[in-house]
Amino acid sequence: MRGNGWICRTAAVLGLWAAGAASAQVKPAGALSDQAIPAVFLSDIHFEPFFDPGKAAQLAAAPVSAWKGILAAAPSADRAQRFAALEQTCQTGGEDTPYPLLASSLQAMRREAAGARFVTVSGDLIAHAFDCKFAAVFPHAAPGDYRTFVEKTLDFVMEDVDAAFSGMPVYWALGNNDSDCGDYKLDAHSEFLATVGEEVTKTLPADERKSAEETFAAGGYYSVRLPVRSARLLVLDDLFMSGKYTTCGGKADASGAEAQLTWLAQQLEDARRKGEKVWVMAHIPPGVDGHASAARIGQVCSAKGPRMFLASEKLAEVLAAAGDVVELAIFAHTHMDEVRILKVENGGSGASAGEGVAVKLVSSISPINGNAPSFTVARVDARTAQLKDFRVLAASNTTGADTAWREEYDWGHTYHQLEFSVAAVSKMISEFEADPGANTEASQAYINNFYVGSSPLLGVVWPQYVCALRNDSAQAFKSCVCTAGK
Repeated sequence: MRGNGWICRTAAVLGLWAAGAASAQVKPAGALSDQAIPAVFLSDIHFEPFFDPGKAAQLAAAPVSAWKGILAAAPSADRAQRFAALEQTCQTGGEDTPYPLLASSLQAMRREAAGARFVTVSGDLIAHAFDCKFAAVFPHAAPGDYRTFVEKTLDFVMEDVDAAFSGMPVYWALGNNDSDCGDYKLDAHSEFLATVGEEVTKTLPADERKSAEETFAAGGYYSVRLPVRSARLLVLDDLFMSGKYTTCGGKADASGAEAQLTWLAQQLEDARRKGEKVWVMAHIPPGVDGHASAARIGQVCSAKGPRMFLASEKLAEVLAAAGDVVELAIFAHTHMDEVRILKVENGGSGASAGEGVAVKLVSSISPINGNAPSFTVARVDARTAQLKDFRVLAASNTTGADTAWREEYDWGHTYHQLEFSVAAVSKMISEFEADPGANTEASQAYINNFYVGSSPLLGVVWPQYVCALRNDSAQAFKSCVCTAGK
């Protein structure tokens, strides 16, 4: 996610955003049915090891097992001043997740998701501008020191989350920041991916670990059984599909994306033959980049069209065509709490004739955009792998000190839905489309919950935003936005 974020850039263009005082209606968590299991969705942790620059040298010299003690110790006397100078140097536009906030969020997850069966983490584990901060703090670093520090930071985050959910599977995707050579840069078939892959796959079932290690080393993707009947999770690293992607050497290279899409199509067909249901998880969502398109809304109806998250529409097309197999797609990256549908254009036939795929975008732990840190507690049908319901929990502050975590909203209660399915999300979007003025209770709830912990006037661009919720291709979005009245 860009440092300034969707809201900040849209505000700069429109000049109309303002915070409002609104809160979602809270419903106590109901008892789980015999067929429902709890799970935790979190994303965009963006852990900040430079929050106390005076401790950075200790962290670099210490094994990962000693990091928690260093981070939990009393802060340096000049911590605030040095970190403020570091942020100014690297122009981050906000603060990411310090250790106290990470610890507080994990404590809240354990409490709010008691009995959870699995955890998904949909990318961006390390802080924004990581390479700039490292260079500023370690101006005389030797070659290879940066990669070592990135790997240790990733290991620390993964081990801390794993320890919080001891014995429970945690499924990791990488984000655009999770690289040994800079934001949106990564080499396929690299030693970095092979090393990180060992940590990512270490808790996977023994009979799936070797294959997962091989594909992760190739391009950051893997397949694993979910602890749900006849269900599988396919994890992608769609950084390789981003229009901003380059190799570590700064070159464009489509081979990583092509190999991953080929693998994905094969996995989906294999699941279809076996009668399995599939969840797909990656960091960057396919479809229209909402914040960038809102900032250039006057150009959307021109030849330029909307800004897209990915370099092509292939991922959306592959997933939408497998709506009979894909039960849920999980993405993140925007730091906002969002829903979408991926659908086949012009109908489709055979296996592709379904209604599409329901998409959940998971909001961030990082508060860099001014949003409240948050995570999602889900209820999953253990027999069908269907996402039945979820609650979003938000922090009372961004520091992790004396932080209370409270329910922001409950999907089923707020939108009067019995499940999170293509049919349910489609019905909700239809209601939004019929309400261009954002006057209904459901529209107002979505606007208030979109930016967790605050209430920006998403209604200023509500009709255009709603167009992106199920018009994932550039042409479909353009046709929607450029109609009379939009």
